[in-house]
Amino acid sequence: MKLNTLAQVISFGLCAQIVSVAGLNEARSLERRKTSILFNPQGLPQLPGLQEATNASRQVGLNLDDVQGDILIGMRKLFERFFFFGILNAPDFKAKLKTEILPLVTSTMQVIANETDTMLNIAFSQTGLVALNITGPTNDLNDAVFAKGQAMDAFNLGDPNTTNWVPEFVGTNIHGVMLLASDTEASINTTLADLQSKLGNSITEIYSLRTAMRPNENRGHEHFGFLDGISNPTVGGFQDPLPGQALVPTGEILVGETGDSVTRPEWAKDGSFLVFRQLKQLVPEFNKFLADNPINEPGLTPEQGSELLGARMVGRWKSGAPVFLSPKFDDPDLGKDPTRNNNFTFAEPGQNISDPTDQSGCPFSAHIRKTRPRADIGLPENVTSNHHIVRAGIPYGPEVTTDETSSNTTEIERGLAFVAYQSNIANGFQFLQHFWANNPKFVHQGVGFDPIIGANASAERPVNGLDPTNTTRNFTLTTDFVVSRGGEYFFSPSISAIANTLSV
Repeated sequence: MKLNTLAQVISFGLCAQIVSVAGLNEARSLERRKTSILFNPQGLPQLPGLQEATNASRQVGLNLDDVQGDILIGMRKLFERFFFFGILNAPDFKAKLKTEILPLVTSTMQVIANETDTMLNIAFSQTGLVALNITGPTNDLNDAVFAKGQAMDAFNLGDPNTTNWVPEFVGTNIHGVMLLASDTEASINTTLADLQSKLGNSITEIYSLRTAMRPNENRGHEHFGFLDGISNPTVGGFQDPLPGQALVPTGEILVGETGDSVTRPEWAKDGSFLVFRQLKQLVPEFNKFLADNPINEPGLTPEQGSELLGARMVGRWKSGAPVFLSPKFDDPDLGKDPTRNNNFTFAEPGQNISDPTDQSGCPFSAHIRKTRPRADIGLPENVTSNHHIVRAGIPYGPEVTTDETSSNTTEIERGLAFVAYQSNIANGFQFLQHFWANNPKFVHQGVGFDPIIGANASAERPVNGLDPTNTTRNFTLTTDFVVSRGGEYFFSPSISAIANTLSV
């Protein structure tokens, strides 16, 4: 019924040139579900309610009915499929983009209002936009990193080359990606199979990745075991920040909004650049490293010493509690409290700058400190650094097997389908990876690499500050516990842009 309603509106020419967002919403509307397709782990800020989101967006003029749903919701999906495709017949695909895909594309407001059983979003690579004839100076998105593609950016990301990449990510054959999320895998499978049937030979499947939130008590935790997504910022016009949570200008995530200083084509407004990275995690090897190098401190068992080392590498305990606030032992109550687990700056109370010699509370190299340094760069809440991203990734692959645990060797691939949104890839993801995580001199000389995601083209990585009993002690990591399997850069357009520009 939804597809027919929109198709009739278009075919009778009632919206001959411009399909309004209001009309799209009416055509796509569903009865509201009683439950969300999302899961909100304890420790992460709750998504705004329908009325809260409506009021907030009205205050700043942000149209949440026009913003694709995945961009602002963060790491809350239970099941997700990434369907990477190439366009074989552009005119046919454009027609079906309007009649078959567009009615299913889910807005932020629809996700919040529980008006979908399967969220579907779509984004296009630079070569995909070219295939759709979105070219020329008037259509230039003015993001050089996006334009050249991720394979050409491998060096800046610390990848030695593309040898370890999934072969399908090498080259320029991927024109787009569809993201489908739901609370059941069956719902995703049904939606995708039906859509593939309708799209026919207009596209070809290049690569697909099934992902799912980990089961039971590990929901919301990535494969190393740590609660993920706590430090995501909140975006102006979407919801108010909790204590310590960064509040970023809308235009730092959404193109064409306040805070985006780059000249963009008018149709690009309220879109966002999507970075996809498939990150393989060597979990048995990581656990073996922790077991072999426990922090030797009075009052700690070897197991506790290993847990402390892992927490200091990440900057948080597995519960999500920051080591800066709980330096010796995990504090699950702190970890699951979103009003407290971000409320710190790495500086002493009342100070705007952290002590450049003190790593006792948290190493300068810790993952969460490298990627959000807070008072280390003189910005207590880091709200004006313009290097924020909204992460919306999800684990893939099975749980570690008993054989892998016994051999301390990864035999089955698992990891994180990393997704990040921003209005400028050079200021967002690329900056965080290249200038912070991979920079052994940031924030101070001799800090070393981010021990989790820092990459040095497969060479060894020196890391400083992990041992609180001797913060000058150096560790040399010879194993990349996170291995890049490649990815691509995409642009996730607004729903009205799909209707009025990309499909015409």
